Amino acid sequence: MPPAASFATCFRSAPPPPRPPSPRSLASPPSMPLTRRFTSSPPYGLAPRLRSYSPLLAAFRRAGDAAKAYAVEAHMAASGVSPEESELAALLDVSSRAGDADKVYEYMHKLRQVVDCVTEDTAEVVEAWFRTDNAAVPGMAHWDAVQVKNTIVASGGGCHRLGWLGSGPWSVKRVSVGADGLCQGCGCHLARIDIDAGETQRFADSVASLALERETKSNFSQFQDWLEAHKEYEAIVDGANIALYQQNFAEGGFCLTQLDAVITELRARYSGKWPLVILHNKRISKLMENSSNRHLIENWRSNGALYTSPSGSNDDWYWLYSAIKLNCLLVTNDEMRDHIFELLGSSFFPKWKQRHQVKYTFNKGKALLMMPPPYSSDDLKIAIWAWSILYHPLG
Repeated sequence: MPPAASFATCFRSAPPPPRPPSPRSLASPPSMPLTRRFTSSPPYGLAPRLRSYSPLLAAFRRAGDAAKAYAVEAHMAASGVSPEESELAALLDVSSRAGDADKVYEYMHKLRQVVDCVTEDTAEVVEAWFRTDNAAVPGMAHWDAVQVKNTIVASGGGCHRLGWLGSGPWSVKRVSVGADGLCQGCGCHLARIDIDAGETQRFADSVASLALERETKSNFSQFQDWLEAHKEYEAIVDGANIALYQQNFAEGGFCLTQLDAVITELRARYSGKWPLVILHNKRISKLMENSSNRHLIENWRSNGALYTSPSGSNDDWYWLYSAIKLNCLLVTNDEMRDHIFELLGSSFFPKWKQRHQVKYTFNKGKALLMMPPPYSSDDLKIAIWAWSILYHPLG
């Protein structure tokens, strides 16, 4: 495989700089074969970026040259550059016009992995495909409905990725989706799409690996062992985030009554089941000096609802790892944007947050929990035979 930087040599201009090429010249065949343009030696050592590829994909889209568009995408993958919506729309469009059903299916799934709601342009590309005769070409004639549903669950919900099922023309129409996720077109509820079991395990492993590098290894390993023996929790609670919520005033402090209100609300939702509260040890030792606080803390401990992270640790690692490992809800208003979460560098972190994070506020002392939405704002494949594409309408 040639070095990724080789692509940059094709577009680096020698002085004096040439005039920008016209759309017609961009769409014209390259003066040398595309593969040769990609494999030229890189005298400048420049790595290609997304903007290095976008003009080529746009040009081959206009020219209707699917083979060259696929070659560009292959070079992107080899260079570690991931396409975004406009690039995927170009690949979808050129695949659709070429009648390449397998490629359309592939790019539809890539689109749903990286885009929440598509733009009007992308929506029109998708609609155009489903109105073609090629889209009506028979897919899998026979399939096991139970297997398909089990595959959907195993993949995190929303899709099965088993290929096109059934045959015949598609019904294409624009409809609204209710607040409860009910599609007014097909009558199905849109799915909550989660990361799949494999991604969940890799995510938990990556968090644990980073935590073990930055925490006292024996402390976090001990917590992992403890959590392995206590898997019954439906929700993890970021105790400090809740207790310090809106406490930036003169008499404000670490408010355990706010934390207790959240715990009470969670127990009401989950038939009395206790959540797991993560608090730092230094907080607990000071809070125990107050008798009313001591009563709450002892009650949580006696019901297995409290884990205290040890001195010198960062409790963020503990509540994040718990929520991922147990695949449960995480109650926090933390936007998870600081350096700890940047270290994760995970493409599925935003999807995980959307599915698992519960935010909160208070009204007259009562906790108001903002649960995850009833459906994910991804491109969704639902049921067995229907696609629902969420898009941003113009105007």
